[in-house]
Amino acid sequence: MTLSDLNALPAAVRAESLAACCGAHAWVAALNQQFPFASSAALYKAAAHTWSSLAEADWREAFTHHPKIGGDVQALREKFASTSTWAEGEQAAVKQAAPATLEALAAGNTAYEQKFGYIFIVCATGKSADEMLALLQARLPNKPEAEILVAMGEQAKITRIRLEKLLAA
Repeated sequence: MTLSDLNALPAAVRAESLAACCGAHAWVAALNQQFPFASSAALYKAAAHTWSSLAEADWREAFTHHPKIGGDVQALREKFASTSTWAEGEQAAVKQAAPATLEALAAGNTAYEQKFGYIFIVCATGKSADEMLALLQARLPNKPEAEILVAMGEQAKITRIRLEKLLAA
């Protein structure tokens, strides 16, 4: 879809497209009100600004719209049907990971979620399973107030990539 197509959509339909890029309702509603955009650069800038202005509860809501890194592919398809193709592509390297790496990712995900109260969020595009595991292990010692900002930044990267995919579709 082109930016012109996105601009021309009825607000409710456009909101569905935006929700595939970021699952925070407040982000979708606030960005949707800013349409139309003159350029994709203006859209990306507004999306980033809107995201950074949200509350922590909104960031956490967005995180719930992602599968766990290395999670069950069938569960991914069922729970995240609207974004499963994107998420599978983003996590493609995990499918080729060694069993020991997958086990370490699963254990790390559990430890991360217990410590921070949300799943490990990382922009997985272009990263191997071993790289994601190293990032998870490096972030586990973070204090919760620091980690939420790291996770928020990773979600911002994911959202940007998905907006680009939306406009390329």
